[in-house]
Amino acid sequence: MINAPGQKRFVILDRDGTLIQERNYLSTPEGVEILGNAIEGLQQLRNLGLGIIVVTNQSGVGRGLISCESLEMIHDRMTSLLRDAGCEIDGVYICPHLPEDGCVCRKPKTALVLSAAEELGFEPSRSFVIGDKACDIELGDALGATTILVLTGYGARTASDGAIRPDFVARDLKEAAEYIGNMLKMQATLPPK
Repeated sequence: MINAPGQKRFVILDRDGTLIQERNYLSTPEGVEILGNAIEGLQQLRNLGLGIIVVTNQSGVGRGLISCESLEMIHDRMTSLLRDAGCEIDGVYICPHLPEDGCVCRKPKTALVLSAAEELGFEPSRSFVIGDKACDIELGDALGATTILVLTGYGARTASDGAIRPDFVARDLKEAAEYIGNMLKMQATLPPK
């Protein structure tokens, strides 16, 4: 483990297109499918001693396309599939609002991460934000965190439009975890400031 005790760092993951298959308003637990290499990526992140949370915009609730109860069942299914594969996550944080609601929790706004950081005791600026959309990278930028765009989900389209500048672009969650591992090893060899 690279992190010193009391200095646990966290990975902030997007859900759809990053961790699970993009379904465009997923509404049933049966539709949950973990992306290829996501399990390996999560295992690598845990082996590095990192905490892991999922932060997700779910406007389908605000649009009336899915109930809060169904969303909870989807997340229970997702965490169960991950647990069965030996991957635990520390929490799932959800914005159920519409983009036009002007809430403080919808990515790229930072309220969900700040709430998670207070609850779990981590420094958001020392985190790694991984996602497939511009709002994920913009969230990381707003936090001062390291940002990684994955090319799964909408990631290839997001990368090609050139509107954002992530710190790293990865094929998938596994490659993102490898990048983080290399970055942490390099930081561990630097002399203290």
